[in-house]
Amino acid sequence: MSTLVLASALGLAGCSGSGGDKAGDCGPGGGNATGGATGANTMLLAANNGVCGAQLWKTDGTEAGTVLVKNINTTGQPSDPGTSNVFFPFEFVLFNGAWYFAADDGVNGRELWKSDGTKAGTVLVKDINPGGNYFPNWGFTTGWPIRFTVFNGALYFPADDGVTGRELWKTDGTEAGTVRVKDINPGAGASSFSFDEEASFAVFKDALYFAANDGVTGTELWKTDGTEAGTVRVKDIAPGPGSGLRGYPILFTVSNNALYFVANDGVTGTELWKTDGTEAGTVLVKDINPGGNYFPNSSFPKGLAVFKSVLYFSASDGTTGDELWKTDGTEAGTVRVTDINPGGDSFYGGLTEFNNALYFTASDGVNAALWRTDGTEAGTVRITDIAGGGFTVFSNALYFTAGNLDMGEDLWKTDGTETGTLLVKHMRPGVYAILVTGFTVFNNALYFSANDGATGLELWKSDGTEVGTVRVKDICWGSCDGLFVQKNFGPD
Repeated sequence: MSTLVLASALGLAGCSGSGGDKAGDCGPGGGNATGGATGANTMLLAANNGVCGAQLWKTDGTEAGTVLVKNINTTGQPSDPGTSNVFFPFEFVLFNGAWYFAADDGVNGRELWKSDGTKAGTVLVKDINPGGNYFPNWGFTTGWPIRFTVFNGALYFPADDGVTGRELWKTDGTEAGTVRVKDINPGAGASSFSFDEEASFAVFKDALYFAANDGVTGTELWKTDGTEAGTVRVKDIAPGPGSGLRGYPILFTVSNNALYFVANDGVTGTELWKTDGTEAGTVLVKDINPGGNYFPNSSFPKGLAVFKSVLYFSASDGTTGDELWKTDGTEAGTVRVTDINPGGDSFYGGLTEFNNALYFTASDGVNAALWRTDGTEAGTVRITDIAGGGFTVFSNALYFTAGNLDMGEDLWKTDGTETGTLLVKHMRPGVYAILVTGFTVFNNALYFSANDGATGLELWKSDGTEVGTVRVKDICWGSCDGLFVQKNFGPD
């Protein structure tokens, strides 16, 4: 049974409206959702109706079916369900028939919760860090679980119990089964901060890989099988107290029976690495930008994406700027695909597979534009002079956000041709538009947040046509914002 979840950054955006959803009781534990939410016809989101603050909502794609599930925070403050923290996107993860997320009930601080989509089924799993709410101490009395990853029959995440620091935890969905896997950095020292969106977990070869600091060797590559004894460092990439995996996106990506990531060994700089799960098999793929450890002698790979069993990414060799590269896992097979902007940086990001090609945004030094590649230099071509971001495949087209200083950001789609690259709908005709992506495909429609200039930032959906691009519900009545979405437009 599959369920889709709106896992983008939806939540409070300073809404001061006075209307709200009158059907949703905002008293203690309020909510009006009674139907189950473990099927394929419901998704969760965090929203604000102007009365309750940011609370847990659900939608089936209709106005009537977009309702408050539960007022988790009974103190009159927002519970901000699903927020990883105040800076990064919201997280809802489906595991064992329920959605898991972090929320603040105003009493226990930001802790681990789960919901089946009903008021009664929305409950605190465990108060990992007992002692009260995190305000005003910003996290010192809260577990603050984030970066949820399902592996081997459990849900893994970093959390802080207030005693051992921020460490690796797992849950089976019960209070008793929510336990610390290992105190990697013994004592109160934290082994993991993990607020970096791109420094999370990767499942590879029956193990869960992550970055951790044991207090001795710095932040390095670790793996776990879910047991304390099986939680071990794979390799000290930067020997000694220096950190091999810290200070930049790690970008774990599985390709061709290897786990690729970005690391710095203290000698070659920030480059592309891979591992087979062993110390000996954890190696530098290629020193793309040779010359030493310090900027600018690092290639800084980013935007890793797999296409036809080949890993693509952007990197700078110190000569041609930030361009599109690919690798088969060997040094000789790690090559630049093409130099789109000779003498300068071209790559913006967004590598997304669609219609037997890889699409991305790049600049030739004159215009930022939509490009595609088949992996060859000749097959890397500009489609149209429209720069986009937030690429999402839906209904035989690639959807994205694009705009300019005159029109703002709007919803676009392409079939891969210039003539087939079309504006779906201008959200605010005659006025600068604000469309902030967070695309989610659900129930044969594409969902996102948008501001039409009248109702504020709200939940919208599209079937790919102008007439079929409509607001689902004005959650926060009037011009106030019912949603807040961290935008995906621009570089990765």
